[in-house]
Amino acid sequence: MSKKFKDLINKRRSIYNLDNQITIPEEQVTAMISECLKQAPTAFNSQSARLVVLYQNAHKRFWTKTLLELKNIAPANKHIALEQKISSFSRAYGTILFFEDEEIISFLQQNYPDYKENFPLWSLESNGMLQYSLWCMFAESDIGASLQHYSPLVENFIYTDYQIPASWKLLAQMPFGRITAPAEEKEYQPLEPRLQIKR
Repeated sequence: MSKKFKDLINKRRSIYNLDNQITIPEEQVTAMISECLKQAPTAFNSQSARLVVLYQNAHKRFWTKTLLELKNIAPANKHIALEQKISSFSRAYGTILFFEDEEIISFLQQNYPDYKENFPLWSLESNGMLQYSLWCMFAESDIGASLQHYSPLVENFIYTDYQIPASWKLLAQMPFGRITAPAEEKEYQPLEPRLQIKR
């Protein structure tokens, strides 16, 4: 493993202290996201991942509405903590919404019935690799990010607000922006029970 690659995967962390003052132009950010989407590996070359990138007002609106949805189900004594958490995402530069197109998965299941049970799993694996490559790309550019999961809560509004096809299944959300404070120290479990070597 090269030192550059090792440094990069160590640099990729969940960063929650973000703002919108990144130094890279929006067009360049979009180009980097596009390249990761293009090159992400997929089973049967299905290319079933779908991304929606939210900038500016679309980004702010997403987190404002997410907070409203959370307040609708959370007890009142949790609202201040929720506001603090969601505002940390809202202050960021943008958000990527990750989807899988279930029409493609269904097509593969019908045409390759021997692998029917595997296609949804392979789809998630592929999307996870895409998420990780984008996360590392951001880290390389000194942009912080984290991976959030507010499904199915946000599905109450995203499909109509952003005119997203119903066949796209939402998996995750990734707010990103300039890092205003580093990630906390990370604790690592011992590798011995997690990694087995056989000969």
